[in-house]
Amino acid sequence: MKKILFSVLFTAAVVTGGRAQDAGTQQQIDKIYGMMQDVQAAQELQAKKLTALEKDIAELRDKVNTPAASPDNASRDDLKNLAEKVQEIDKKRQTDRELILKEIEKLGKVATAAPVHSKPTPAPSVAPADGGDNPVAPAVPQKGYEYVVQAGDTVGLIAKAYREKGVKVTATQILKANPGLDATKLYVGKKVFIPDANAK
Repeated sequence: MKKILFSVLFTAAVVTGGRAQDAGTQQQIDKIYGMMQDVQAAQELQAKKLTALEKDIAELRDKVNTPAASPDNASRDDLKNLAEKVQEIDKKRQTDRELILKEIEKLGKVATAAPVHSKPTPAPSVAPADGGDNPVAPAVPQKGYEYVVQAGDTVGLIAKAYREKGVKVTATQILKANPGLDATKLYVGKKVFIPDANAK
């Protein structure tokens, strides 16, 4: 199972290698890696439970093979019940394994999908930072662009897209230019002011 997990991680890393600097892609890779760690931990826990059950079965067999001198010895019914429980756990383990593999496959497909960004759109020198009726003057500078948040956007990805268009801007500058903007709560359709120090 570890080989499968590492091969999925390697495949995701190779597919997304060309976009490794893209913060959104890196976050997806980190998320997949974290989920694979969780899957490994769950499998190790199940393996420990199976080992404990095997030990219990061995002890019960020993008790069955010893003379019934004490009331602590297990009966054949006890062994049968324990064997049924082991079979149930094994079936559940198989079902969990299939579910985990399906989820990893879905995550691999998500990791290969590239985020879609709109092109920068010139905006007035003063833009509403909160999308409301009252314009709020950005802290610095006051010339720039207005950007409409798209699905999957982060402040870092927006800044990167503008830098690729020749606008020298950082995520920190965007946050300063938009008082009250919460980088963790970017809503699709929200207007964000992108400052441009070079704009005349």
